[in-house]
Amino acid sequence: MSRISFCVDSVIFDMDGVITNTMPDHYRSWRTVFKEEGIHVTYEDIYKREGQPGLSSVTEIFRERGIDFKTKEAVRILKKKEALFKKLVKTRFITGARFFLKYLHKKNIRLGLVTGTSRHECYQILPRSLRDLFSAIVTGNEVKCGKPHPEPYLRSLQKLKINPSQAIVIENAPFGIRSAKRAGLTCLAVETSLPRKYLREADRIFSSVKELKEKTSFSRYPNRNRIKQT
Repeated sequence: MSRISFCVDSVIFDMDGVITNTMPDHYRSWRTVFKEEGIHVTYEDIYKREGQPGLSSVTEIFRERGIDFKTKEAVRILKKKEALFKKLVKTRFITGARFFLKYLHKKNIRLGLVTGTSRHECYQILPRSLRDLFSAIVTGNEVKCGKPHPEPYLRSLQKLKINPSQAIVIENAPFGIRSAKRAGLTCLAVETSLPRKYLREADRIFSSVKELKEKTSFSRYPNRNRIKQT
C-alpha cells in the first residue's frame, strides 16, 4: 500500500491520548469524584468528552441522568477533580509519539499543540524537551469556547500565521475531531483511546501513532505562503 503524502507548513497535535497517555488518570479522577456524588460514570462517558471544558462535562453528565444541580455544585466537582488529577497524573507517552514529533521537527515542519488542559497542567505533564519543539501552544484556559467549538484550532492557526489548508491535525477523540473540522482543517485520527466508530468524522483513521507514521509522508510547505501579520 502506497503512503499518503501531505505537503504542510505545520502539524497540530492534541495532547491527551495523542502524545501523553494521561487519559487513564483523567478517568480515574472523574470516576472517583462522581462516585462521591453517588453517580457512576463509564469509560466512554469520559473518553468521548476528551478535550471538552471540564465544567461542560460535569453539567452534561448531570443532565444525561436527569439530576438537578446548580452551577456552584458543578464548579465544586470540577475543582475536586482537578486537584485529584494533579495528585494522580504520571507522565507516560503514547507509543511512537515522541519519535513522530522529532521526525517532523527534523523535517522542518512546524508543530502546534492544542489541548483542553490548562497551561499549568500542560507544563507539568509535558517535559520542556518536548514543549520546545512546538511553535504554538493553545491550552484550555486560553480560549472562551473549548472543543468541539472551532476556537482552539482557529487560535492555533492564528499563532502559526497559516491557513487551514497549510496544516494537518492529529486527534483521538470525537470532540477534538469536530473542533478541527469546524476550523476547516484536515484531521487524522488515531485509535489510542476510543474505537473507530467514535472517530468517523476524521478524514483518515489509523490504529496507532506508529501506523500513522508508517503510512504517511510529510513534506514542508513553502514559507512564503504564511499569512503576514498586520
